[in-house]
Amino acid sequence: MTKRLIMSAPNGARRGKADHPQLPVTIEDVVACAVNVEAEGADALHAHVRGAEGQHVLDAGLYKELILEVTAKCPELAVQITTEAVGRYSAQEQYDVVAAVEPEAVSVAMREMAPEGGDMDLARRFYHEAKEAGRAVQHILYAPEDVARLDLLMGEGVVPAGYGSQLYVLGRYAKDQESDPRDLLGFLSARDAAAHIAQDNPFMLCAFGRAETACGALAFGHGGHARIGFENSLWHGTGKLAKDNAERIQVVSHIRSEMGYEGAVSKDDVLKVLGKPQ
Repeated sequence: MTKRLIMSAPNGARRGKADHPQLPVTIEDVVACAVNVEAEGADALHAHVRGAEGQHVLDAGLYKELILEVTAKCPELAVQITTEAVGRYSAQEQYDVVAAVEPEAVSVAMREMAPEGGDMDLARRFYHEAKEAGRAVQHILYAPEDVARLDLLMGEGVVPAGYGSQLYVLGRYAKDQESDPRDLLGFLSARDAAAHIAQDNPFMLCAFGRAETACGALAFGHGGHARIGFENSLWHGTGKLAKDNAERIQVVSHIRSEMGYEGAVSKDDVLKVLGKPQ
């Protein structure tokens, strides 16, 4: 496969204008960013929305507005919403926002939707209903042990076997949140050992800190895809502060091209990589 996708993650849940003046916060900001990152080679947008005070919120109305506005400007750019809890939202609230928005694609942290000792009936309903709806679900996995647990949940029927794609998070718990490209290898080993995660299921990585570019290139080389942007890193591999999200996408898109890969042909291609059931 010569396709390697780049997803733009332009803001996340925690950073604001104080961290970088070009970090998009409002819906207007995010839409303008979407136009610019698509022009530089992004295939998808990982979307967070903010409340009146700039705080991360799981708000169905704001998500619907954002999807509508981005789609009007960038009809071929896939939009993935997040259910990230940030210590504020329960699994039930995450379930509810997805039910209300009915997005084409959503990223969900397994640790939050199906925590050990949590309500597996709720988790089971969430994942099975998402599959029945044809929704692209991307499992957020923070460590190789999460890959093993996802495989276990698939074996137990909490998550439909083989459903969804995986997002491997590099550097979230590393010193100073600086990732190391070699961290990917542990995830890949856990994936190879899995019994219920289909080996051809797509994977993507995101990486904190200045190694984001190198991590993305390594993902491409191992058949995966990359999530790039200010949510995880404000810097190029040289340590230089990026001008904006579009500049980060431009750099990684150039590397993708130099490695002999290309972006998606269609939005449906993107949704398959993001976990749309086949």
